[in-house]
Amino acid sequence: MKRRDFLKVSAASAAGASIAAPAIAQSMPVIKWRMTSSFPKSLDTLYGAGVVMAKQVAEMTDNKFQIEVFAAGEVVPGLQAFDAAANGTVEMGHSVAYYYVGKDPTFAVFSCVPFGLNARMQNSWWYQGGGEQLGNEFFKKYGVIAHPCGNTNTQMGGWFRKEIKTVADLRGLKMRIGGIAGQVMAKLGVVPQQLAGSDIYPALEKGTIDAAEWVGPYDDEKLGFQKVAPFYYYPGFWEGGPMIHVFTNLAKWNSLPKTYQAIVANAMANANIYMAARYDEQNPAALKRLVANGTMLRPFNQDILQAAFKATNELWAEISAKNPTFKTSIEAMQAYRNDEYLWWQVAELTFDNFQIRSRSRG
Repeated sequence: MKRRDFLKVSAASAAGASIAAPAIAQSMPVIKWRMTSSFPKSLDTLYGAGVVMAKQVAEMTDNKFQIEVFAAGEVVPGLQAFDAAANGTVEMGHSVAYYYVGKDPTFAVFSCVPFGLNARMQNSWWYQGGGEQLGNEFFKKYGVIAHPCGNTNTQMGGWFRKEIKTVADLRGLKMRIGGIAGQVMAKLGVVPQQLAGSDIYPALEKGTIDAAEWVGPYDDEKLGFQKVAPFYYYPGFWEGGPMIHVFTNLAKWNSLPKTYQAIVANAMANANIYMAARYDEQNPAALKRLVANGTMLRPFNQDILQAAFKATNELWAEISAKNPTFKTSIEAMQAYRNDEYLWWQVAELTFDNFQIRSRSRG
């Protein structure tokens, strides 16, 4: 090809590209949505994952798709985020499925249940093991579609005003713990209390409750529980890897262009990683500060864990006998968990145990 002809072709190609660009831009409509969170802004990691997701959606669409994020109470109370998305008050709700076990205990399976999956397993089950299909088939009945948008990793067992040495010490204990976990603890004699996060501190301080669980060192320190309850127990066996979702109104989701659906799904997946990574970064330093300032760290002993495990399996049998959807979901999760731990005991656990022993030896 002669140089003159080559330049003509190049110029024509450049002209075509400059014409095509506006056409692509015009195909991306301007959309403004609202998302209500179940969390206050002060819990910057829980709440913050929603902000991270919305920011990335805006950036990937050249600000044509904007999602305004509202903290708990700004549009609806925190525990109504799911309903607000389902009934169309807002397009999205950033929340935890187990908050809604009053509608159906099956909700909890897709976030976390006692002695369920850890955070990595929860992601694996959702993204690769059939959890997403099973979960969204269930959520569709309520008019929403769910996408993971955060995980706290394994939580702590909570703050206690007195030391817990035996299962008998739990009997009659008034504890802020709700949902499925509360039902398990009730079998051990605990009196579960449903309290919003902002109400926990004064209830512990006044002795209205004897114990409370929340999340983990970083968030718990912010709420000041160490000032009113000296004993800090672990692990939170009821929350091995609680998945936080964004629940999107299904009709609104289906109305989005496929490009926007892909962008939102990817932004949520990134926010899902962000939350877990940030808690892993923040919790060690917070735990050090708590212990340095007098918090007494205690493990739940094996007798308590075994009693809770037995109570959990009894509860699953009771619910499954009345609720076939729960039975299908919990059995699918348990089967996945059992295979995962077959692998974890070979490599993950061996590696982690060696590393932990090496650290303790200095």
